[in-house]
Amino acid sequence: MKKQSKLSLVDGKFTPDEALEVLMNLFSSKINFHELKNFSSQERFGHPDVHSQKRLPQLKESKKLITAMMREIGNSSEEISIQSEVIITINKKKTKLNLQGKLSQG
Repeated sequence: MKKQSKLSLVDGKFTPDEALEVLMNLFSSKINFHELKNFSSQERFGHPDVHSQKRLPQLKESKKLITAMMREIGNSSEEISIQSEVIITINKKKTKLNLQGKLSQG
């Protein structure tokens, strides 16, 4: 199996309204993922998910920037090009010693 794959997620030209819709859907989906992950961590373990708490403000800020950019363009005849690539890398899991000195998956 390949250790890394590159996939094209978005590759096209859009009107400002279409670009806004595509990008808002992508970022909203990621925000929803991290909100659910954070909620699940709080319910299951009693503490928030550190990575999700870091990513949520970044993603929300990106949404604001995209919205501002599309507002600035307005209903003009501008064409928006969007390319987005997803790179999937398979990494080995790290092993740790537990308190009894046995190896466990981390």
